[in-house]
Amino acid sequence: MPHLRFRGCKLDEVSSINAQLIEDLTNLIKCESEDFTFEYIDSTFIFEGMEDGNRYPFVEVLWFKRDEIKSEVAKVITEHLSEYGYDYVTIYFNNLNPGDYYENAKSF
Repeated sequence: MPHLRFRGCKLDEVSSINAQLIEDLTNLIKCESEDFTFEYIDSTFIFEGMEDGNRYPFVEVLWFKRDEIKSEVAKVITEHLSEYGYDYVTIYFNNLNPGDYYENAKSF
């Protein structure tokens, strides 16, 4: 944990920022690099009848609540994706309840 889901961008972009983004976020979030998971979701945006019209990166961050660093995390993710020419990046934080999160049938 945390788990980042990427939509509206390209697989090779997510793959190429993966290592550096994890390094930047481990320092900020104070967790181990192996705690991160990245998921690329191939999606088709539809805008005014055009496939992939108005496409932009949408990143969902699933994590245990860390409001004090949320803006900094969003900034780091946005900076990495902006390197690919995106003028607009959306980050959505989904706070998970540790009691509802299980690994190998054990709750946090």
